[in-house]
Amino acid sequence: MNSILQKIQKIIFLLFGFVLVFSQQKMKLPNDAVFYMEINGKQLDKKINWEKFNPFLQEVTKKGKNKPSWTDYSKTGIKYDATQYHYASFNDSVKSYSAHFILDNKEKFQEFINSTKKKGLEVYKKNNYSYVNLDDDIFVAWNGNRAVLKMISYDKPYKYDDYNDAVDSIAAITADSTVVAAAESAAAVAVDSAYADEPERAFNYKEEIKYLKDDIKYLKENIKENNTEIARKQKDIQYLEKHHEYPKEKKDSTDNEYSDEPKVEAVPPPIIDEDMVETEGDLDYQKEIDSVKIEKFKVVKKLVEADFDSYFNSNLELEVSKDVLAFRDANSDVFVYTDYGRIVNEGIYGKMMRNYEFGQFFNKMYNSNSSYNLYFDKEKVRLVSSYQHKDPEVQKNFSAIYKGKKNKKLMSLINDKSIGYYSINVDGSKYFDLMYSLLKNSGEAEYQKEMELMMETMKIVLDEEAIAKIAPGNGIFVLNELKTKTVEYTDYDYDDDYNEKEVKKTKEVAMPNFTFAFATENEGYWNRVFNVLTTNKNTAKNFIKKGEFYSFKDDKKDSYLDQLFFTVKDGVVYLTTATENILPKNQSDISKNWAKDSAKYPASGRFDIQRLLVGLEKEFKSPSERKTLDFVKKNVGEMYFKSETKGDRIETEIDYSIKNSSENSLMYFFDLFDEVYKINESEKKAPIL
Repeated sequence: MNSILQKIQKIIFLLFGFVLVFSQQKMKLPNDAVFYMEINGKQLDKKINWEKFNPFLQEVTKKGKNKPSWTDYSKTGIKYDATQYHYASFNDSVKSYSAHFILDNKEKFQEFINSTKKKGLEVYKKNNYSYVNLDDDIFVAWNGNRAVLKMISYDKPYKYDDYNDAVDSIAAITADSTVVAAAESAAAVAVDSAYADEPERAFNYKEEIKYLKDDIKYLKENIKENNTEIARKQKDIQYLEKHHEYPKEKKDSTDNEYSDEPKVEAVPPPIIDEDMVETEGDLDYQKEIDSVKIEKFKVVKKLVEADFDSYFNSNLELEVSKDVLAFRDANSDVFVYTDYGRIVNEGIYGKMMRNYEFGQFFNKMYNSNSSYNLYFDKEKVRLVSSYQHKDPEVQKNFSAIYKGKKNKKLMSLINDKSIGYYSINVDGSKYFDLMYSLLKNSGEAEYQKEMELMMETMKIVLDEEAIAKIAPGNGIFVLNELKTKTVEYTDYDYDDDYNEKEVKKTKEVAMPNFTFAFATENEGYWNRVFNVLTTNKNTAKNFIKKGEFYSFKDDKKDSYLDQLFFTVKDGVVYLTTATENILPKNQSDISKNWAKDSAKYPASGRFDIQRLLVGLEKEFKSPSERKTLDFVKKNVGEMYFKSETKGDRIETEIDYSIKNSSENSLMYFFDLFDEVYKINESEKKAPIL
């Protein structure tokens, strides 16, 4: 009996070992990944019209320097109806982007790679895969059925703590008073010597020539843009070699002219004296740049090989944590996850904040992640995002804000003739709880007591309920239309000596006609605010009261707004460009539905992009721009969004409705871009022979 149990036990351990080994073969998503994306190829491949897509790609790639031999991008050997995986990560020194593909034809894929890579580039053969670098920072690896594209860059990490280390060293020295005295004495001597008057050195034209040549080295990096500047410095060198000094400056002139040299016109690129520019110093400088590039490439190549080895030695599956996939919808066309907290806090911004006493507050505020599900439906594009803060207490307070009350007076301002609106119904009093949760445990350890005291003081001093009554959290912004207005502005012209001269000009700009309104439970407060504006000696010249409205008028001719009106009525504060805007509007069935949504959701809105472009017509000047605008106006759609709390996250849906006859919303964007591209190409002038 014992022997049977022992055998069963061995079998169980053996099976467990196999499972363990198998699980270890999976390649895990890197811990420092800040971006992850899945592309649902099974659905997207059905929505792409390759008969349209291929000719367009061929036309665009014709304009490149290297003419590609590939003609059918639907047959690259990549299995387009399979899921693709993309992710990005970064740290102090390495930034990388990776894309994983499944292949259905290895030979076709190698053909495609050979047509894409530069001639002469070596394909590296490894035990179970091959790879090639398409550029210094772009690599592709593949085996029989998988491929990985990796873009990677390396920079030597900057030590942000150098300054702090220096400060700490000085602090350590101050422990010894004798050393302090010696240090102070040495510092005084250093200051005296640094600011002591030195005898003026004679002008050395050879040194000046060297400085100018050094400048040319840097200018050569952008030779096309800086050719004129190079020519000017070359002229200076010639003059210095001949006269051993700079030319005398003319009186009443801001430009230097050569007294006995003919005036030289601007030299058109690329006229360069190679004998002067290509010096030994230039070659040394170029060699130094090349050596740095080579060293970086060696580091990058090692990193890429290690990553490729890890993947192709695994079972070729990418293991992604449940946290990343928590809000993924398997029916979406594209899923994206972003670790916003890591992007901000571990980037340059985060490192800067560490040098400040309360920088941790900002790090905590941004410590969140977001997920996105994208759908290319037949008649619209849908983007559903899920926001979640990593601190459950902070997220709870975020969600509490999104639970406000309705206000029917604000809903009555919505109408289908406007360009759009943005409506919110939040609980303003909960902002204080959110602020307290962000401040909690966000200070440095030595300031934690002070932080807690400040929070308690805020709670005592602030009457949260009274403040919330001033603006409880219901508001709406309605953009009714865009009108055209002629405004003056100041431009500057320059004479031959570069003397500046002001010139008054006019232009036509879009002037918004809008209404901004929000609820209040304290009308008296806002009336007192407006009364002060009309009586204060500094503001009374622009603020006046007329009937139930207070108005602000700016006499400046360059102002984009003629007049603003303020009033408080029936528990609502209005700020508008026209008094009739505050009256309830006649609503169609569709605008009634928008009004219902504006009451139902904490945040919602819509924008008719076509009407917006009509109001911006004056901003488009050239025939090409006008033709493009006319086409876009006919085909551009309408945007609608709504936001609400769902469980432990805040979910926002954005819908973009299409208007043309494209097969679906994915090809709609392609058709739109393709037509705009053709318009721009047709408007280009034929080259002058």
